[in-house]
Amino acid sequence: MAVPGLSPGKGVLRRKPIDSIAEDDGESSTGLQRTLGLWQLTAIGVGGIIGAGVFSLAGAVAHGKAGPAVLISFLIAGIASAAAAFSYAEFAGMIPKAGSAYTYGYAVLGEIVGWLIGWDLLLEYTAIASVVAIGISGYFNELLGFLHIDLPLWMVGAPGTEGGDAPPGSYKVNLFAMLLCLLIAFVLNQGMKSAAKFETALVYLKVGVVLLVVIVGAFHINAGNYTPFFPFGIGGAVTGAATVFFAVFGYDAMSTAAEESKDSQKHMPKAIMYSLIISMVLYVLACLVLTGMIPYQQISEESAFATAFADVGLPVVGAIIAIGAILGILTVLFTFMLGATRVGFAMSRDGLLPKWFSRTHPVRKVPSRFTWLIGIVSAVFAGLLPIEEAAELTNIGILLAFVVVCAAVIVLRYRRPDLPRGFRTPGMPIVPIIGIVFSLWLVTFLAPETWLRFGLWFVIGLIVYAAYGYRHSLMNRRSDDAS
Repeated sequence: MAVPGLSPGKGVLRRKPIDSIAEDDGESSTGLQRTLGLWQLTAIGVGGIIGAGVFSLAGAVAHGKAGPAVLISFLIAGIASAAAAFSYAEFAGMIPKAGSAYTYGYAVLGEIVGWLIGWDLLLEYTAIASVVAIGISGYFNELLGFLHIDLPLWMVGAPGTEGGDAPPGSYKVNLFAMLLCLLIAFVLNQGMKSAAKFETALVYLKVGVVLLVVIVGAFHINAGNYTPFFPFGIGGAVTGAATVFFAVFGYDAMSTAAEESKDSQKHMPKAIMYSLIISMVLYVLACLVLTGMIPYQQISEESAFATAFADVGLPVVGAIIAIGAILGILTVLFTFMLGATRVGFAMSRDGLLPKWFSRTHPVRKVPSRFTWLIGIVSAVFAGLLPIEEAAELTNIGILLAFVVVCAAVIVLRYRRPDLPRGFRTPGMPIVPIIGIVFSLWLVTFLAPETWLRFGLWFVIGLIVYAAYGYRHSLMNRRSDDAS
């Protein structure tokens, strides 16, 4: 006979009771504070999705993989991402707690699955924050070069990167990228209400820059540039979708802030879908303008829009776009660092990591200790790793998290059809299966070195779980009390 209040499953497969998770919806003296409204959540989601994808990735894919069909690449990626977004939205309407895929996996598939996904997302989100910081640093250095300002070689890039060697007896670091990571950690530590205002303001700026691109660029479209539409064949557009897929998630990191939403069960599903829809519309419009302004062969892979506007005689607009890109991409750094801190907070609160990390600031109601830890680690990655090596730490974990969430929503729909759901994934189980298949397909594009690093991180995670998490888990204590 089952013990009341305990979920089924034993050992590493024990599951958090969903009913108790949903019921525990208040604020405690040591918990997070519910301050985020619908549009603030949506802004965080848009901030995580629109970033390097529109300012540089679109140009790279158009130039070398898809041509004008880059907008088809974004549409394919958007449809696949939506399949996972529906699953996230259903869970967000049931479980208004921090942790996102970690919490969902823990509640449905068991503690070991939740642990591995949480451990994985800690690395993925932190690495993404580092990659974004390095990318912004590159834009910043180019802007200083345009102003004829030369920084010392020791502070313009990681060891081994281009730009000269450090002077004898000194080190070479990407100082600006490190400072960016610490700046965002500082902003997050000011409290979610203040941090959300900062993020929302930057998102408005970024959306304004994209609209500037679309409106001004529309007057310089040459329809002849759309021919041929598939210069690399339909296969090129599909291959391009695998690349730009990494520009159409971000709502997953936003969903980690569910516990800081004023009405998470209603607002979080809407925010997930709104952020993806808004971002996809802007992506498609921007791609139409970019490939219509100049031939795809002339599109710059690094600074596509800035170069395109310069080529049609509007260098001032190009400079505005470059500055907007620097400020706008900051929102991606914010969203993913937020995601890492909330996943770590949830794991610590569940006893899988030391409780010291989940203690929140008595006034600001944020996990200050874990936020500074993520800020420092991401700063080290950003300062010492070239962008290619930092990027190799990302992607695989996000895809596996998508697989877990899509699988979990199917399992839970049949295991607990009685649970109240503020949002229901349409086309069950076909839509989640599409999300699973597409995510697994994209995993095959990753390099063997990525799998090696990922496997090593997983082994470390299993050791930490066996040495600490399993015994200190709150679910383990409940099992002991019940027996």
